[in-house]
Amino acid sequence: MNISYNELRKLKHSLPTGSVSRIAKALGIEEQTVRNFFGAKKAEDGQLVGWHLEPGPDGGIVNIADKSIYNEAVKILEETKTATF
Repeated sequence: MNISYNELRKLKHSLPTGSVSRIAKALGIEEQTVRNFFGAKKAEDGQLVGWHLEPGPDGGIVNIADKSIYNEAVKILEETKTATF
């Protein structure tokens, strides 16, 4: 899957508070690994995530090999859109 780096950051910033923790829990991974997926580069307490950044417009093009974190984030966004308060 390819997405611009700026779109990936926009997705992260659109998530409600607590989403990083929720995604990590759902996938059985460290929270830092989720943060790394969205652009952080800290290896301690988390894994660097399998995506590759190619220079280009919109911050570059990110090629995502494993879409599990992305899919969980989209699922959370879909839930918040349909939530009624």
